[in-house]
Amino acid sequence: MKNKFTLFMVLMVGAMLLLAGCGSNSDSASGSSNDNTFKVGLEAGYAPFNWTQNNDSNGAVKINGSSEYAGGYDVEIAKKVAEGLGKELVIVKTEWDGLVPALVSGKIDAIIAGMSPTAERKETIDFSDSYYKSNLVMVVKKGSKYENAASIQDFKGAKVTAQLNTFHYSVIDQIEGVEKKTAMDNFPAMRVALESGVIDGYVSERPEGVSASTANDKFAMVEFSDGFETSEEDTSIAVGLQKGSDLTEKINKILADIKEEERTSIMDTAIKNQPAAE
Repeated sequence: MKNKFTLFMVLMVGAMLLLAGCGSNSDSASGSSNDNTFKVGLEAGYAPFNWTQNNDSNGAVKINGSSEYAGGYDVEIAKKVAEGLGKELVIVKTEWDGLVPALVSGKIDAIIAGMSPTAERKETIDFSDSYYKSNLVMVVKKGSKYENAASIQDFKGAKVTAQLNTFHYSVIDQIEGVEKKTAMDNFPAMRVALESGVIDGYVSERPEGVSASTANDKFAMVEFSDGFETSEEDTSIAVGLQKGSDLTEKINKILADIKEEERTSIMDTAIKNQPAAE
């Protein structure tokens, strides 16, 4: 009887140690190592805010799970935020449509991707204070009849599009008689469509317009004296965060320390360093 009891106790202690060991391994896999990272989602296809390149030149950051690197204005802001948080920056390349779901599911800690804090998005996620503000422009082919447009109404009859699931696409409706084309997934696709004549122009924020016309001498950026009606939340860009995130206040303090002159300098450098259009 005593031997059986002793054996029982040995087995019980062994089982407890095994369970404790499993718990320790689990904590190690999902705890301390991950707690020291700041996982940022962006599409890496929206120059000069973010883009993909083949090396770490000009401060680009390696994309998680890839041999490629991400550079651009958003990446520079992400680096400053990660440094301020005392965490290691991890860039997670994610399609635009997948950014909010990735944040909500916890696959990423933040969205720093040229995203505007619209009322619709605020229903699902929180946002930091703004880290950039921009005006809307139209990108057209140089030499086209739209190059010297002063008003958005000069695009009556034009084939115009914008990126899928952005407010850029909705403002096209402000142009009377416009031929609104199907929204496209990303800006590289719109540049190809513009060069091939599938569209006459696409709506973007000014930095992308500068980027496109700088990278491709066949493109021109149209700035309007009579432009699109927008709200401040539409033209502001902020960091997307999970609802109730304890990072929001910390990130706001970090962003507040980046002065306007420095933000302008970072954007000017991003425009200069952007890869040439394909």
